[in-house]
Amino acid sequence: MTKLSVNINKFATLRNARGGNMPDLLKVAADCERFGADGITVHPRPDERHIRYQDVRDLRPIVKTEFNIEGYPSPDFMDLVLEVKPEQCTLVPDPPGVLTSNTGWDTIRYQSFLRDAISALKAAGIRVSIFLNADVQMVEPAKTTGADRIELYTGPYAEEYHNALTQPQNLALFNDYKNTAREASNIGLELNAGHDLNLDNLRYFKLHIPQLKEVSIGHALVCDAIYLGLENTIQLYKRLLVD
Repeated sequence: MTKLSVNINKFATLRNARGGNMPDLLKVAADCERFGADGITVHPRPDERHIRYQDVRDLRPIVKTEFNIEGYPSPDFMDLVLEVKPEQCTLVPDPPGVLTSNTGWDTIRYQSFLRDAISALKAAGIRVSIFLNADVQMVEPAKTTGADRIELYTGPYAEEYHNALTQPQNLALFNDYKNTAREASNIGLELNAGHDLNLDNLRYFKLHIPQLKEVSIGHALVCDAIYLGLENTIQLYKRLLVD
């Protein structure tokens, strides 16, 4: 079964809106695991508008499944990850002020930059995934950076799925995802996916991308939990990931 990593950034956004410690991120992470999550994802940004660097340090002893830290490999970010030593680090090409991740790496242009960052992370025993668009040409250069996995940026897929007037299988865009996933598997890269996946579009993606190891879902899952409850929501997502 494909693993579900719950991104808890939005819980931190809610906490920061009022100050104090409600909701308590440590309890949120522990509860997500108790309710069936296979991992916890955080994405600390330079302005700390949701997850703070100290949150990452505090979460490390709490997370008992798999801790995944996402972010742009700035010196401060790299220092944090090497200190905390999560099971996985996902590198994203976000500029400092971006609202949310919106594209993958150009693994040709940033080959040397990524190789240096990945080398340092792997020397510390951290599995490395890099955020990638559905673009076959970026896969082989992703492999030569030293990455263990790629995380497919699924924002365009989610938008096309939502707007489709015909059946989802007729989406031309989806061929790019299948071809990218196939190429990654062929050259020994494992596959994650994330961004705008939800209860409507996740099952189709899972069924047609059999190489999928892990999905990271935050915003939609938190929105669903408002109506359905957190435990029930996590279980609903996990059912969609069964082989």
